[in-house]
Amino acid sequence: MKIDERGRAKYRPLKDYNKDEVKKLLINKISEEQKAIEDIEQNDTPPKLNPRNDKINVISLFSGCGGLDLGIELAGLAAMIGEEKALEAFKRKEKYDDIRDQSLFHTIYTNDLFKEANESYKVNFPSTFQSNQDIRKIKHFPKADLVLGGFPCPGFSEAGPRLIDDERNFLYIHFIRCLIQARPIAFIAENVKGMLTLGKGEVIKQIIQDFTSAGYNVKFQLVNARDYGVPQLRERVFIVGIREDIDFKYIFPEPTHGADEGKLPYVTLKDAIGDLEKNPGDWFEGGYSPIYLSRNRKKKWKEQSFTIQASGRQAPLHPSGPEMIKLDKDYWILPGDESLHRRLSVREIARIQTFPDWFKFSDGGNMKSSKNNRLNKQYKQIGNAVPVSLAKAIAMPIAQWAKENLDTLKQRS
Repeated sequence: MKIDERGRAKYRPLKDYNKDEVKKLLINKISEEQKAIEDIEQNDTPPKLNPRNDKINVISLFSGCGGLDLGIELAGLAAMIGEEKALEAFKRKEKYDDIRDQSLFHTIYTNDLFKEANESYKVNFPSTFQSNQDIRKIKHFPKADLVLGGFPCPGFSEAGPRLIDDERNFLYIHFIRCLIQARPIAFIAENVKGMLTLGKGEVIKQIIQDFTSAGYNVKFQLVNARDYGVPQLRERVFIVGIREDIDFKYIFPEPTHGADEGKLPYVTLKDAIGDLEKNPGDWFEGGYSPIYLSRNRKKKWKEQSFTIQASGRQAPLHPSGPEMIKLDKDYWILPGDESLHRRLSVREIARIQTFPDWFKFSDGGNMKSSKNNRLNKQYKQIGNAVPVSLAKAIAMPIAQWAKENLDTLKQRS
């Protein structure tokens, strides 16, 4: 939302929102985007999908390597066969493959531009149709019951709400365009913590207004992954919407882990990767920049990891060896010989993101490329992903409700 008056090339925030005005603006902008792609050549033959009438069919946007998707699939399996049985099978690919088809959730269509992430997704979800088109060039989205996605949000300014004429800000609009076409029962979106404070809170307010105007009862919440069994300090915003005609009120799950009585203890680095100390696999090698050494990068074994980023060079340090020492503001050092310190390996950060060991990550397969470059493609996929256990926790309320009401929901979808 914006007003026409500008100041030094910045839009001023509109303070008072009217749902009808928001909806009108949204429809107009979607119409503009739709017109912009009408002349793009595209095969009008619908993709060959495999929807199931006995499942909740899923579309995954900005799917990456599939962390959110795998967590949702696991939630659907836990709802159908029980938590303990699902989690036990999840540890081994052979056992999981034997029963994963029993999941309530069935992903039929994904979209992403990241080549190596798509390769990883294909290996781990071989029966799902993949689109590698720019989402802004997709004319028609298929019908589905649930839409997932961690939409990017670049281009926002702290000076006000989103600059609505910046094309980079329309990626979430295309998520909404998918909702309008697919008419799912529900959607789950994920994003970074910073979106809550962008534009002094105007950005998240506008995004929620836009999702609501598409016909959904919307809730959002900031959650920390470690509160749901992830060995990592990772705060993310989840936006969950239930279609207006559906009689279900989504409630975010209570944390399962923590120091409070009745909760499970936090999962530590020792719990997650202690057994990999002698066989960690490959890790990103090389020096540490002044930016890297501007803060502590090493957690203790009994703690949770720093947030896993989408970069090998920025990966946290392994907890072994001496602790980093702070010498001054924004200046830390690695004591002793540099060989006493290393970044977490690809295998270790996958564990910290709660991927199972059997999940494969493509490195692009270009052996002429440097080892670090190939590893970085894997770090990027894993760091961009939603932790599997966190995704499962967020989806469980929907999975449990949908299981009990599947026949009714399919009639209304």
